[in-house]
Amino acid sequence: MERKPKRRTRERILETALVLFNDFGEPNVTTQLISDEMGISPGNLYYHFHNKDEIIESLFADFERGIDETLTAPVRRPPNVEDIWLFLHLLFENIWKFRFLYRDINELLSRNRILETHFKRIVAHKIHTANLICKGLVATGDMKATPAEIQALAVNMTVVATYWLSFEFVSDPRKKIDGDSLSRGAFQVMALAAPYLVGRSRKLFEEVSKNYLTD
Repeated sequence: MERKPKRRTRERILETALVLFNDFGEPNVTTQLISDEMGISPGNLYYHFHNKDEIIESLFADFERGIDETLTAPVRRPPNVEDIWLFLHLLFENIWKFRFLYRDINELLSRNRILETHFKRIVAHKIHTANLICKGLVATGDMKATPAEIQALAVNMTVVATYWLSFEFVSDPRKKIDGDSLSRGAFQVMALAAPYLVGRSRKLFEEVSKNYLTD
């Protein structure tokens, strides 16, 4: 039987750091903890990454590539409401995979200039994509909204998507955030658009809502 090649130490460092950052929050994880978790010496870790910020920036680059692809997909053709649900779930899957970036977003951006400038661009991309999606729904008759309403809606959808994990955390700091938290986030973003949906799109939203609303 052919043996699978061992993962390189650099890849293992990134994988381990991502798990620890997501589970405990980036501020609570040190390079010493990462090396201890891996069973390697700190010197071995520093051979690949000179400090924790380099690890964060490498993880952020992976996140950025994935979310840019997700944000670009819905504008390649006129969207429908089913596309929006899929898009939101893909968006929140990206957020879930790198959730430490969103949970600790303010602290990370305040001390890392690279993340600050790149995340600013991602936020603008989110608003732009939401704007185009809403305009597409208006064009197909699935939504009724003025340009001013669309712009406000695009910003509000971006705010909720960006800070949903922070809201979940402050709502119950002792509760572990899980995949259901992200599903609720996707629903809440879509709920912002619901008052503007008409006809079949509105009915579809109401039908899908039954999976999210609880007594």
